[in-house]
Amino acid sequence: MVIPANDEEELLPAALRSVSDAVAQLGRFRPEIHTSVTVVLDACVDGSRRVAEQFPQVALSEIERRSVGAARAHGVVVATAGEPASELDRLWLASTDADCVVPSDWLVRQVVLADVGVDLVIGTVEPDDALDSATLARWWRLHHLRDGHPHVHGANLGVRLSAYVDCGGFEPVAVHEDVRLVERIRRSGAACLASSAVHVRTSGRTRGRTAGGFADYLGALSEQESLTG
Repeated sequence: MVIPANDEEELLPAALRSVSDAVAQLGRFRPEIHTSVTVVLDACVDGSRRVAEQFPQVALSEIERRSVGAARAHGVVVATAGEPASELDRLWLASTDADCVVPSDWLVRQVVLADVGVDLVIGTVEPDDALDSATLARWWRLHHLRDGHPHVHGANLGVRLSAYVDCGGFEPVAVHEDVRLVERIRRSGAACLASSAVHVRTSGRTRGRTAGGFADYLGALSEQESLTG
């Protein structure tokens, strides 16, 4: 599992607690599966490192790129170092963000889908109550979180490592590294599933760390709501 973080001292504790719960539940469900969690601290100047160090099961890596795509890609390299090419079909990469809370069955659901041959799981996200109720209602009017949904979020992806590698992995771009990866994997003919059963809550903040990211999208929705509401 790979989690990029850029100055997420405030939200990272809840994210890592939820990830720890998901790892523990997978361990009870499939004790033979080894799970690792890698947090990539990208140009952090706050207390994110101190927070992450409170979780001894988390591996830390630091870069200075200010690029979520570069952070995700770096995290995958760190997390899979030494894995032989012959084993890539058996390895699964789960991706979320430092401002997200995953449910305790998040990894279990992905493993179940991987076991039946799915190569890419595209999950759904829901803003938390940091977003005002009127804008949240507008968000729900625009997002129907069903199986086969059209949304792509790096905050909620799972991919077989062989499919990830074959399609070039995350590109070191500031935004839309998730969409670009998913597009390439879909074109490759891999087995892809957009699932509403794999769901996370993400921050409803309207000012984020990355221009053009999810927070900016929510900010635009909020402005539209204020104009039309």
